Amino acid sequence: MSENTSIAELKLSGTKNGKISIATISQPYGEKSDSVVSVAISLDGNSIEPDWKVHIPKDNIDELIESLKKAKGFI
Repeated sequence: MSENTSIAELKLSGTKNGKISIATISQPYGEKSDSVVSVAISLDGNSIEPDWKVHIPKDNIDELIESLKKAKGFI
């Protein structure tokens, strides 16, 4: 059984009520599946039914962070 753990909820820039919700999910695809980080975007602030959601395997987090830094112009 999967378990969600909320990490953060951020204001979505450029919206009145939008949110970015970040959580970890253990066993998201059934028993023995690897944990993921879930990043959800809600334009109206409804984090229960977000407009977009992506699951990122924890093994990809470091590489993703480096790519996001490049996108922002830090690297």
